Amino acid sequence: MGATMDEKYSEDALPAYTPMPWSLKEIRDAIPAHLFVRDTPRGLLYFARDVLMAAVAWSLATAIDPYFKQSATRDLLTPAGAEVARWAAWGVYWWFQGLIFTGIWVIGHECGHGAFSDHKIVNDVLGFFTHTFLWTPYFSWKISHHRHHSNHASMERDEVYVPKTREDLGIPDEAEGVEIDYDEILGDTPLYTMYMLIRQQLLAFPAYLLFNVSGQKNYPKWTNHFDPNSILFTKAQRKAVIMSNIGIAAMVWGVSYACSKWGAAEVIKYYGIPWLEVSHWFIMITYLHHTDPTLPHYRGKEWNFQRGAAATVDRNFLGWQGRFFLHDVAHYHVIHHFFPKMPFYHGPEATQHLKAFIGDHYAYSDKPAFKALWESYNKCQFVENEGDVLFYRDKKGRAVLRPADQYRVKSTKAQ
Repeated sequence: MGATMDEKYSEDALPAYTPMPWSLKEIRDAIPAHLFVRDTPRGLLYFARDVLMAAVAWSLATAIDPYFKQSATRDLLTPAGAEVARWAAWGVYWWFQGLIFTGIWVIGHECGHGAFSDHKIVNDVLGFFTHTFLWTPYFSWKISHHRHHSNHASMERDEVYVPKTREDLGIPDEAEGVEIDYDEILGDTPLYTMYMLIRQQLLAFPAYLLFNVSGQKNYPKWTNHFDPNSILFTKAQRKAVIMSNIGIAAMVWGVSYACSKWGAAEVIKYYGIPWLEVSHWFIMITYLHHTDPTLPHYRGKEWNFQRGAAATVDRNFLGWQGRFFLHDVAHYHVIHHFFPKMPFYHGPEATQHLKAFIGDHYAYSDKPAFKALWESYNKCQFVENEGDVLFYRDKKGRAVLRPADQYRVKSTKAQ
C-alpha cells in the first residue's frame, strides 16, 4: 500500500522561507513620489459617488413591495411567483447596498489613516460620520487600528488576528514524542465548521469591539473599544473615545426612532441587512488579508515593520465588484500596509513598483474569495509555541512553509 498523507509529510521537504532583508526606506524609494500625494477633491468625488449610489438603491427599493404586491403583477406572475420575485428583488438590493455601504465604510477607513486628505479636520469629520453611520466607533477604532498597522504580524504586539499557539489550544508539543490525535482536538464536522465560520462572519467585528475577541491575548479580560480607561487608549485619547461613544449613542437613538416611526421590519430591510453585510464583508476581507498558511508571523527581534507589512496578501476579491464598490481595498492591501497614508486610488500603480522591488515577498492570490475563506479557516489553526518565524499549521499539525534553517526551531515533526 502507498504511504498515507501523514507518512509523506516531512517538514524538511517544505519550501524554506527567508524574511525580507530591505529597510522601509529602500522600499519607499522604489515607489514614485507622486503616488503618495493625497487629492481631497478626488476623494470627495468617490465619496459623493458612493452616497449617490446608496440613495438610488434605497429609492429603487421603495418600489419593490408596491410593485410585486399589486394585482397586475400577481396576476402576471401568480401570487407565489410574485412573492418569490419580490424577495429576489430584495436580495439584489441587499447585495448591492451592502457593497455600497462597505465602500462608504472604506472611505471612513481611509480617513482614519489620514489617507483621504491632507487636512486632519476633513479626515476626522468625514470619518466620524461615515463610521458612526455604520456602527463603528471612529476614533476608538482608529487608535487600535493604527497600532495594528504599527505591529502587524508581531505575536507580542499586534492588535487583531493574532494566531493561537499550540499551548493556547492545549495541543502537546511534538518534540516531547507524544502521539497526538489531532482529530480529537481540532476535528470538527463540516457542518459545525460552517456554523463557526458563519458566526465569525456575522459577529466577529462587534465581538472584537466589545470583547477583544481575536485581539491581543495579553490584554485584560474586559478590554473593549468603548471604555475610555481601556488599556487600548492613553489618557490623552480618552476624550476622543467618549466622542466615539456619543456617536454610537446617537445611532442607537436614531435607529430606535426609525423603528418607532416606520417599524422595525422596514428598518431591517432597508438598513439592517445591508449593515450586516458590511460587517460580513469587512471581516471576510480583513481575515483573508491576514490569514493564510503562506504568511509568516514573527516574534522578538525577527519582526520589523516592513516584514510585518509584507505578511499580508492581495486578493482578487469579487472581481470587478470588489474593485468598483470596495475601492480596491482587497485587491491592493499589501501596499496599504507598507504605506497606510497612501490614497487607495494610487494602489494599483504603486503595487506594480512594490512587486518589482520585493519580488517573491509580495503575496497575491486569485483564488475565489469564498473558497479561500473556507480553506484558510480550516488550514490556519495554530502556530508553534517557540520560534521567531512562524507559519500556521492545519488540523493535522502540518505547515506549507518552514523558516529557513537559521530561523528554525527543530521538532520531531521535521525528522
